[in-house]
Amino acid sequence: MRPRVVYVLLALMLLTSQTYGSKPNIVLIMADDLGYGDVGCYGTPQAKTPHIDLLAREGVRFTQHYANGPECSPTRTAFLTGKYQQFAGGLECAIGTGNVGRYDDAIRLANQHDLGLPAVQTVLPKLLTQQGYGSAVFGKWHLGYEPKFNPKAHGWDQFFGYLGGNVHYFNHRETSDLHVLFADDLPVYRDGYMTDLITEASVNFIQKTKDPFLLFISHESPHFPFQGPSDRTKSVTRENWMEVDQDTYVAMIESLDSSVGEIVRAIDQTGQRDNTVVIFVSDNGGFANAANMGPLRGTKSMTFEGGIRVPLIINWPAKIKPGQISDQVCITFDLTKSILNLAEAKNQPKHLDGYDIVSHVIEQRPDIPRTLFWRGKRGERVWKAVRHGDQKLVIKTGEPDQIKSIYDLSTDPAEKNDLTTAKPKLTLQLMNLLQSWESSLKARR
Repeated sequence: MRPRVVYVLLALMLLTSQTYGSKPNIVLIMADDLGYGDVGCYGTPQAKTPHIDLLAREGVRFTQHYANGPECSPTRTAFLTGKYQQFAGGLECAIGTGNVGRYDDAIRLANQHDLGLPAVQTVLPKLLTQQGYGSAVFGKWHLGYEPKFNPKAHGWDQFFGYLGGNVHYFNHRETSDLHVLFADDLPVYRDGYMTDLITEASVNFIQKTKDPFLLFISHESPHFPFQGPSDRTKSVTRENWMEVDQDTYVAMIESLDSSVGEIVRAIDQTGQRDNTVVIFVSDNGGFANAANMGPLRGTKSMTFEGGIRVPLIINWPAKIKPGQISDQVCITFDLTKSILNLAEAKNQPKHLDGYDIVSHVIEQRPDIPRTLFWRGKRGERVWKAVRHGDQKLVIKTGEPDQIKSIYDLSTDPAEKNDLTTAKPKLTLQLMNLLQSWESSLKARR
């Protein structure tokens, strides 16, 4: 072989080695209101989800992953800040359509034109930008309507999507008829099904952005209004916005699955699949009478398992052994901590609440017990919970049907057997843990 050819081959090998060893691209796909049992690899007998199932077969599927909140805005707040959403102020409940606060603190902030996530509190994408990452968020924002809360103010390089919690899938307006579709910080008008538009923007970003990058694909599906990709002419009004149609719901999930397939193909075509971490997750449990929660009790807005335990799949061909199932208890802000570590982000705040779940899987560490907390307010109603090891306390106050129940999730994940009477000492222990956590919460505004 001629010396020049050898030199070229060695140079190519070195370049390949440098690329393979570089910081990974990170793609987080967040479904909206997806129930624990709504995709094939989590047990649904209805929707066909081959692309999501393939991610699980070629990566790791988690059985005990939790959303930080039982609703949309709280979980998104925890994801971007890496901390319990209560520290942000006003975001324990989903922001109401048209920028409405739904409990006392949120109402106060809305009256001050300050309801949303302050950019100063976020760690994503700012700390990744410092490490040379490009960034984009496409789809649902739901962290504030005011211009100061726009994703661009948080440091995202690109944004396309809607500011509120849900829109008509074809005209992209809220029930209030408010236009909330934006590209960066400017309103835009686009033709197409919302899932398809989010996918198109994501694929375009993947194709055009130099490595490394952080891409947050924040889908609307399968959140109401219940409209499948062929339902352009279906009449959807304020009066029937939340009416459930099971066939349509399945079509929405299958459309979401097709989107996942397009995203992965786009990554494949860049030649960066091995060094791209793909995370698929939901923001909270499923909507009542629509979603499949599998064996779990409860739905969205509740702190029973069905309201907060959600699918999580992490796929990284270069590092994660395929075909794994993890029973490690984890929660949304664990993904934040993992992403920061993957990017080797410097200047991380000292008191982030998460645990590096990606390293846990890669290093095949033994599972560890966790103590996790939830609190969600809406009006006078408050749902709370604490999970300590396998023991869980659920509390609901502010309504006539108040709840205080204890469950052993190791034997009773369906939360059928209340142990408060049989285990008064455990009840007191969990109550004290929850009260201590609540007393530590001091919102920053």
